[in-house]
Amino acid sequence: MVAADVQIDARARRAAADWHAVWLLAFAICAVGWQAPPQTDLTAAFAAAAAPGLVGQLLRWSGGRIANFLVVLAWPVGIGAALALSGGLAGPLAALALAPAAAMAALDGRRYIALGAALTLATVAAVVLGANAGQIDVPVTAGPWLPLAMLALVVLALAAALQLARSRGDERETRREDEAERLRTLLDKGPFLMLHLDGAGIVREVFTGAPEDWDLALIGKPFDSLAGEPDREAAKNAIELMRRTGAASIGFAPPMAPDRFLAVELRALENGEGVVLVRDASRERAYEAHLEAARDEAEGMAQAKSRFLANMSHELRTPLNAIIGFSDIMRSKLFGPMPERYAEYAGLIHESGGHLLDLINDVLDMSKIEADRFTLSVEPFDAREAVAAALRLTRVQADTAKIALRGALPPQPLDVVADRRALKQIVLNLVSNALKFTPAGGQVNVLARARGPELEIMVADTGVGISPADLERLGKPYEQAGGMEQRQQGTGLGLSLVRAFAELHGGVMVIKSVLGEGTVVTIRLPVMDEEFRAPEPETTPSPGAPIPPHLASTRPDNVIAFSPRG
Repeated sequence: MVAADVQIDARARRAAADWHAVWLLAFAICAVGWQAPPQTDLTAAFAAAAAPGLVGQLLRWSGGRIANFLVVLAWPVGIGAALALSGGLAGPLAALALAPAAAMAALDGRRYIALGAALTLATVAAVVLGANAGQIDVPVTAGPWLPLAMLALVVLALAAALQLARSRGDERETRREDEAERLRTLLDKGPFLMLHLDGAGIVREVFTGAPEDWDLALIGKPFDSLAGEPDREAAKNAIELMRRTGAASIGFAPPMAPDRFLAVELRALENGEGVVLVRDASRERAYEAHLEAARDEAEGMAQAKSRFLANMSHELRTPLNAIIGFSDIMRSKLFGPMPERYAEYAGLIHESGGHLLDLINDVLDMSKIEADRFTLSVEPFDAREAVAAALRLTRVQADTAKIALRGALPPQPLDVVADRRALKQIVLNLVSNALKFTPAGGQVNVLARARGPELEIMVADTGVGISPADLERLGKPYEQAGGMEQRQQGTGLGLSLVRAFAELHGGVMVIKSVLGEGTVVTIRLPVMDEEFRAPEPETTPSPGAPIPPHLASTRPDNVIAFSPRG
């Protein structure tokens, strides 16, 4: 119920309570001022007639069912008692038999008028039955003026009650008209076209605030006339679907504007009628097309960037290899002695060229992966060879940094079907990262083993660890963790390449880290040769294995897993 309806009901209750208060006052005065003859008991009759007016004061504080029930019950009881005490229908208060009808009109004329008539008949019937049974004595005549006064009082009360009912009805009718007018205004000013269809699908009413170029001369036309010729059959089918299921949706272009698009919702009403809401979705369609074009353009630019980086990196590697080769010849003094300073410079050129070549190779691999041009060279081989080769390449870096680098490989072969270079690059990148973030005196441990169909490679360090915020970013291209000193040592492609190579093999990368204690990166690849698959380990590695015990937990705040992307 809206606030206006609540206010109307509250005013109606107060008016009904006021009517009951006037009735109470009138009969209270009669009860107090009447000097009844000994043969009559009109004082008590007046008091009984006044009682419903007292009960009616409940309407001031409550409009619930209980209050209404008590008021409705009070009238036949009070008026019946008054008639019984005053001699029934033959007594001077016989006109009070009409009082319940007047009270019901005052309470709520439209809903209770029939109830008032029924209560009046019930009261009269009860009094007649009481008189026939000898329970009501005929009093001494009180004079002709008292019955006339009672009749006049009841007529005035009934007139006042009817006026209350009429004013209440007028107020409600006015409220309904105002609501209907406000709703029509909202519909006319709104951005949608609303149609009322009859059972045959013909437009009978139009409510619209749509653009002026819409055809609003729709009344009397079939609904499908809104659609262009190619879509009219679909519009007819939408009407049939609405009748069967109660609702339907359709979109089509109007006849005179094929470049526009109307989104239509249909809802069934009673008797086969329907209501239709038409929305001009042309701007939305244009915006979606714009977003689609922008997305295609962005994807094209990203692919062009990846192709450019791949081509550029490829072109840079050729002269860079020559620089590294010539500097290596100069450093080794292959063609004779040279000043020590030149030899030192040649060594620096060789070292810098090698570092630059590694960076270019990373960029080239990532560009190929992003451009979907990287293909795995799958072959069967022993994974221990690739892991051992990576350990040999990083041994010098570990010794220079004074970090203990240890590897744990099984005595039996790890026969896999995978890309040898990618597997070697995975271990090389993980070990290089671990050495970069582990201070002098720390440890970097590498474990390779078979777990059923999967090859598992774990690289654990006792370094600075990774914060939860950095952990969320790792694995994405060009994202780095750690301080500025560590970030200057790479491009942020190491872990992203590891992740990409793992996903190309259908595997996953899992990182567990505790800030200030260390990090464990686990790679699981489903590449074990079926003929040489090892059984699943029954237990996790013991603290003696190359994984720090403090990293054995899997708390959600220090673990992140990267699954294959689609």
